[in-house]
Amino acid sequence: MTLRTRLLAGVACLAAGSAALSAQAATPDNTLVMAWNIDAISTFDPAQIGEVVTSELVSNICDSLVEFAQDEESRVVPAFAKSWDVSDDKLTLTFHLTEGATFPSGNPVTAADTVWSLKRVLSLGFGNAAALTEYGFSTENMDELILAPDDKTVVLKFDKVYPTNLLLQAIGAYRVAATLDSKTIMANEKDGDFGNAYLNARTECVGPYRLVQWNQGEGIVLQANEGYYGEAPAIPRILIRHVAETGTQRLLVEQGDVDIARDLTPDDLTELAATDGISIKSALKPQLIFQTMNVLRPPFDNPKVREAMKYLVDYQGLGDTVMQYLGKPWNSFAQSGAWGALEGAEGQPFSLDLEKAKALLTEAGYPDGFESTLLIGSLPWSSPLGQHLQQNAAKIGVKLNIEQMANAQLFARARARDFDSIIMAWQTSIPDAHGNASRLVMNPDNSDEAKLTQYPSWRAGYQDLALNEKVLAAATETDDEKRRAIYRDMQVEWMKTGEMAVMFQSYNVAAVRDTVKNWTWNGFRTYYSEASK
Repeated sequence: MTLRTRLLAGVACLAAGSAALSAQAATPDNTLVMAWNIDAISTFDPAQIGEVVTSELVSNICDSLVEFAQDEESRVVPAFAKSWDVSDDKLTLTFHLTEGATFPSGNPVTAADTVWSLKRVLSLGFGNAAALTEYGFSTENMDELILAPDDKTVVLKFDKVYPTNLLLQAIGAYRVAATLDSKTIMANEKDGDFGNAYLNARTECVGPYRLVQWNQGEGIVLQANEGYYGEAPAIPRILIRHVAETGTQRLLVEQGDVDIARDLTPDDLTELAATDGISIKSALKPQLIFQTMNVLRPPFDNPKVREAMKYLVDYQGLGDTVMQYLGKPWNSFAQSGAWGALEGAEGQPFSLDLEKAKALLTEAGYPDGFESTLLIGSLPWSSPLGQHLQQNAAKIGVKLNIEQMANAQLFARARARDFDSIIMAWQTSIPDAHGNASRLVMNPDNSDEAKLTQYPSWRAGYQDLALNEKVLAAATETDDEKRRAIYRDMQVEWMKTGEMAVMFQSYNVAAVRDTVKNWTWNGFRTYYSEASK
């Protein structure tokens, strides 16, 4: 039996319920084995993905033009683009690509592939197209503004001046800038879908790994690309076993059946931190955990009701218990540490105050409360946070009926605007306040027909035209102090009236066996290729 067959057999074994293998079983030296809840995965198309899990995977499969520095998230460094230039008028950004790269298919990688990949995102029009349309690109102008003058150069032209670092972060380091194998994908196109169906369970891009197996609800196998232009990954195979139960994950990492466990409770992490041979690794990431309220449905169409919900959470109490290791209390849309974000108490002004919440409900016309349904997913914090909110809401006459489901179903309900309120998470792609301002505050078109599924603001039916204008003004303001002032005012206003009750900014946290060396991550990337045994 080959190693790959054994790996896939291990995935199938997990699916059959055989999670507990022999005590202290050793994983293969050339394979990194993770236990992770990956039930949110629905596609591997960089034009369409939005989930945190898939985003991490694709960032290790598809190189973008640039990437965030491992030790300094606000700084970008070369990736597939070895360098870049900015014109004197700041309206043209030119990337110089690495030469001699090949796709896993053997096809040579050219600038034409990169340009095709960017235009493909616009042509498909999925949520990730917003990463380009918000900077002036469209299907109508893309042939004039996205160019490949030769095989090693990509040129992006802009109609407005934007901060250069923002463009590098928001486009160059984002998944829309992944260079795809246009020949292979178009050979598998169906009904003009640009290979979207083909990429549901496949990857075809330039990067350190490729997807060789995905069994939904079971696991994933990644394999290092032999012809990769960059440094070869230290571990050639990554096996991710889908394990939703935190107790099972803990057992697997304790026994040595997996190298890393990704979804653990504070109790699990506390116990494992005291276990020989296991270390707890964490990094603050730009992911917010929140209750998002559907403004299209009463009573959440009333801003006073939305504000009241923000006083039903014991942020610090949860931070010391349920969210210990997992997150820090936070209320602003701009994550702590982002350029332009509020810090300290300014970014976390809410606290548990039932009298204040009751008064706001009375002012809104709901003195006796109301009844509503709260959707939650399957992550470790989902149920405890939902129950906490439910219990405190009941004290002021609000009945929240909790409905729990798999994360993929939860995201589908959110994208369809089919909810009263949801507890879920959102992770921005850039270390700048604009990242979340452009998705949680900005809503360019609130119609159902717009289908702006990658805008959490749109999902909740939230649109404030005045705040829209502030988001646009900040994005094109090149004076740093003026730009910071716009973000400060925006955060203060949105925290009071916005569609979300942000509760926590989360940590990437994992239990890692000491046999794994150089487990490397920051808030924006996890670097599989750096890990070794």
